[in-house]
Amino acid sequence: MKLARVFPRITKATPMDDLSFSGPPDLFTPEVDEVHISVTFTWDKPKAEWLAEQWKHIAPVTVDGPAYRNLDLDFVPGRYMGNGYVITSRGCPQRCWFCDVWKKHPEVHELPIHDGWMLQDDNILACSESHVRAVFAMLKRQPHRPQFYGGLEPSFLQDWHVDLFAWLKPKQMFFAYDTPDDLEPLIVAGAKLREAGFSRNQMRCYVLIGWPKDAMDEAENRLHRTLDLGFFPFAMLWKNERGDTDPAWRTFQRGWARPASISKLAKSKEEVDNGNR
Repeated sequence: MKLARVFPRITKATPMDDLSFSGPPDLFTPEVDEVHISVTFTWDKPKAEWLAEQWKHIAPVTVDGPAYRNLDLDFVPGRYMGNGYVITSRGCPQRCWFCDVWKKHPEVHELPIHDGWMLQDDNILACSESHVRAVFAMLKRQPHRPQFYGGLEPSFLQDWHVDLFAWLKPKQMFFAYDTPDDLEPLIVAGAKLREAGFSRNQMRCYVLIGWPKDAMDEAENRLHRTLDLGFFPFAMLWKNERGDTDPAWRTFQRGWARPASISKLAKSKEEVDNGNR
């Protein structure tokens, strides 16, 4: 079966093969048997539904994906994510107010393990020890250094996880600082990872900002605190289901999403710390 996959938004994870599309069909569109429109973000639903109207003359269309709270557990390498991306589990036992993952899968479901080096699991640290060890063994044999993009929960980090990370030597690990409750676990996680020999370039952290009643000075304090703990922070701007954000928050977020500017700030902090010793 020839399956066309259509994506209303292009990201780094979007597959780029000959049957992957980001717009309506044209005169050069090949014949296909089915069309799947894959929607990650709720604010892309209107565009996805418009694309469905354009593609329905080519082949039967299905519109689905995370934005529609898809409950499908399967992961097929290369179908909806590009080469190297892999998901080995779905779901999360956390009940974070801003996240839809637990509403779809309130328990962790461990999946068959496919090859890949960019892990996108919802909460890999919540998986069983046997599954985690099998995933790390898979990552170890890949042609590229592994990257953990899913957002690692610091409160789930155990000593044996740290030992596995030290053995694996990943290129990047993205932790999550989403709520004030994450701070103390992040402090502990940062200390353990630094003791294991990890650098700031490997220890990255998503920091949620801009939710209702959040304040920019408080958000900036969280980002600076993340730097102080040895992590490389990336500001993640909260959005509602329509994707609405305040322009002032967008400007603020851009300043904390550029690796070059964050690296400069981190270097400045390190120089001050060294000078005070």
